[in-house]
Amino acid sequence: MADDEEDEGPVVELGDCDPVKGAPLARVASRLTWGEKHSVIVDREGDTTVRTPDGPRELADVMDDVDVPYFESRQEFTDAVREVVGTGPVPTAEE
Repeated sequence: MADDEEDEGPVVELGDCDPVKGAPLARVASRLTWGEKHSVIVDREGDTTVRTPDGPRELADVMDDVDVPYFESRQEFTDAVREVVGTGPVPTAEE
């Protein structure tokens, strides 16, 4: 039975679009420990490019607009970043 399932292929076709630039914010947040200082996050992940509705941005640039000095939890961090970058669809190709 297991062999039959392997031969079926993907259920969803992936298409020919260019890959989305940048890392999802959740992936960046998962690499950190909580609670964490604002400055430590910038030191560790500041050069990481994250996906935003306005296109890819370096996390350090985003964190310049975040006024929270210490994040108790991952949720507090992601909420603060999303307040700056917004929410919505991420562009899949440069125009």
